Amino acid sequence: MSMQDPIADMLTRIRNAQAVGEKTILMPASNIKAAMLQVLLEEGYILGFEEQLVENIKHLAVSLKYYQGRPVIEKIKRISKPGLRIYKHHNNLPTIRAGMGVAIISTSKGVMTERNARRQKVGGEVLCSVE
Repeated sequence: MSMQDPIADMLTRIRNAQAVGEKTILMPASNIKAAMLQVLLEEGYILGFEEQLVENIKHLAVSLKYYQGRPVIEKIKRISKPGLRIYKHHNNLPTIRAGMGVAIISTSKGVMTERNARRQKVGGEVLCSVE
C-alpha cells in the first residue's frame, strides 16, 4: 500500500516523537522532506538531520530539539493537502503567530520560509506552519 501524503507522514512522525520525548526519528527520504528539514534546521526548530541507508533504502535521521525538557516545536500543521492544494501570492502569504512562527513555502526558487518568499517576491504552495 502506498503512502498518500508523505509530508503529512513526516509531520506526524515529528509530532508523535516529541510527544513521547524521542531524541531522533527515522523516516523515508525524499528531496522535498530534506528541503523542509533544512528550513527547520535554519530556523532552529531541529538540531540536525542526515541521510542514512537502511536495507538499501534511503532514510532521513532527524535529531529533535528540546529546551528545558519541552519540545521546541509546539505545533506543526499541514496546510496544503493532496486533496486541496493551497497556493498564495507573495502579498498574501500567511504570518504565523505574529512572526514568532514560520510557514514553509514551496516556490519556484526552492523551499523556504514565508519571510524569505516575501523578501524575494515569490509565491507558492503553503506546505505547513510551525510554531
